[in-house]
Amino acid sequence: MENWNEVLNQAKTSAVKCRCCPICNGLACRGETPGVGGKGSGSSFVRNFESLRHILLVMDTIVSNEEVDTSADFFGHKVSLPVYAAPISGIKQNYGAEMNDGEYSEYLVDGCLKAGTLAFTGDGMIDAMFTDPLDVIKKHGGLGVPTIKPWSKDAFTWRAEAAKEAGVLAVATDVDASGLANLRNSTTPVGFKDVDSLQEIKQLVAKPLIVKGVLSVAGAMKALAAGADGILVSNHGGRVLDDCLSGMDVLEEIVEAVKGRMKIFVDGAFRSGTDVFKALALGADGVLIGRPLSLAVIGGHVEGVEIYFQKITQELKDAMAMTGCKKITDITRDKVRFID
Repeated sequence: MENWNEVLNQAKTSAVKCRCCPICNGLACRGETPGVGGKGSGSSFVRNFESLRHILLVMDTIVSNEEVDTSADFFGHKVSLPVYAAPISGIKQNYGAEMNDGEYSEYLVDGCLKAGTLAFTGDGMIDAMFTDPLDVIKKHGGLGVPTIKPWSKDAFTWRAEAAKEAGVLAVATDVDASGLANLRNSTTPVGFKDVDSLQEIKQLVAKPLIVKGVLSVAGAMKALAAGADGILVSNHGGRVLDDCLSGMDVLEEIVEAVKGRMKIFVDGAFRSGTDVFKALALGADGVLIGRPLSLAVIGGHVEGVEIYFQKITQELKDAMAMTGCKKITDITRDKVRFID
């Protein structure tokens, strides 16, 4: 395969629950869950995409002539660019792909590492949906971030212990899954976590802890009070609550409130390196991408992931070059402007 279009075309033959739209904006798959759509009317997924369209880049090409460097830091680990694979589980249930979560994670983790970055892996009601991806991370020297759902204490504890044993770089917990009826009523139920509960989780994981699913300043302050090392500003891809804000709607105010005291990541319909640039300009430390990377795995396995990251990297480099940014820390608020 030579380019992203070839990978996407190949994915169309295997991702039977995804239309593999040329523009992945949530319009065609409204309400399709299980599947890849947003919950209910699908408005939250659509808003994720549309919010990014209201931010434009400010061009500045009267600058010095150094080459652009997209490298960044992830809790002491150097990455080629601050873009990571989002945690996705149930690849067969949601995409209709003929692979299990372990196979999916093998391609994803390997592809991300070959691209110089990292994958967050998923979790689910079946233990193997967590353990199989974690085994892949362990095989790759712990270079990845397992995501643990907000299970009851015993279920969370053994997963955290397994993650520590695997030597992972960090652990994420997607607290925004705590209200999902199917998980609250499962054999191993999830539950809401207050600040005290998150403090216990932080002590338990003994690794940098990223709290996924924060969508307000109040939520960010609670995560900070609990000792979280990072947050992921996210509405879970629009899959947990209809008619809610997007991550980009609240990112800047969260960044201003946190004031550099923990890392801030964001996700939600990022489709290009230009989109990534916008999040970095508003103060994010990194961006997670989900659906397109799932299609990259389905359509091209490891090679598909590498091709997708080549595309994103070149687009980010182009945006940086044309706005006068030579390194990631040069991407500042004055490089973008909101429009109606």
